[in-house]
Amino acid sequence: MRRSFRYASAEILDSLALTQNPAFCSIGGYSTKKLNPGAYYGNNYRYFLSGITRCQDRRQGHQPGLLPETDQDRRGKGIIALKDINLEVQKGEFLVLVGPSGCGKSTLLDILAGLAQPTSGAVYIDGKQVSGPALDRGIVLQGYALFPWRTVRQNVEFGLEIKKVAKVERKAISDHFISLVGLDGFADRYPHELSGGMKQRVAIARALAYDPEVLLMDEPFAAVDAQTRESLQDELLRIWEETKKTIVFVTHSIEEAAFLGDRVAVLTANPGTLREIVKIDLPRPRHNSDIRSSAEFGWVRHKIWELLQNHQPEIRVPADSRPVADIISPSASL
Repeated sequence: MRRSFRYASAEILDSLALTQNPAFCSIGGYSTKKLNPGAYYGNNYRYFLSGITRCQDRRQGHQPGLLPETDQDRRGKGIIALKDINLEVQKGEFLVLVGPSGCGKSTLLDILAGLAQPTSGAVYIDGKQVSGPALDRGIVLQGYALFPWRTVRQNVEFGLEIKKVAKVERKAISDHFISLVGLDGFADRYPHELSGGMKQRVAIARALAYDPEVLLMDEPFAAVDAQTRESLQDELLRIWEETKKTIVFVTHSIEEAAFLGDRVAVLTANPGTLREIVKIDLPRPRHNSDIRSSAEFGWVRHKIWELLQNHQPEIRVPADSRPVADIISPSASL
């Protein structure tokens, strides 16, 4: 694809647009069991991750991710960002990754996207190894990453242009997804004319327009206010239920993770490891305020919080029925 100097600043977006669509991923290599990625495709899996490890090199002049795992911490020249991640993502599932800052959530998403390579392990989509970005993976980032010189429609059509879709067909597709994200009437507006929430809707429409099998979303709502964030969460669930896409969603928010996910993968830091996967049994559809105020939602949120605090799951005991005075001091007389 030819680029003029004017488009040089958008090279990273070219890579991201060429990243859109994990249909089924296996990650293997540094694992004790032999991996047959093709076997998982028939079992309704999109992704299969086995033994993913990534090392980051702190020394200048060395390519990140290529340090051997041994002796890194002793020499102080590198860190293990991710270690032995094993995870399966089913077709059509909404999986949320949550964890503290520095636990490797975004690094793991980059590996799934093909934008980074693990130090050990490999990623497979539909049984084929991922060696870089491709149009079968859709990415939505926190920072919108819209082209400021392009209108809403032109931004949404960017991936379709790379795929060399005819102009008439591009317009029909962009009209559909602009409407899907609730931006009717804004097709000819530029990014500077939109609010933060509207910009993120454009980014979601762009990621969906070239029909990826999977959306990879890296804290897409972190930059908007709380009210807009809840509105966008509702919109995302509506779009997910309509399109049946597989979504892998990164967030710091426990409440957001519990509200959106079918399952929540809780990561711990130093190095980034998978502590536990929490299944969310809250009923769907969830886009209403009743779910957030329910006792079941509060319990799920508290369980995730406990895991992030490295606490053991709370064991509930019956409330003590003795009088307060007896609890304080059995010998007290009031």
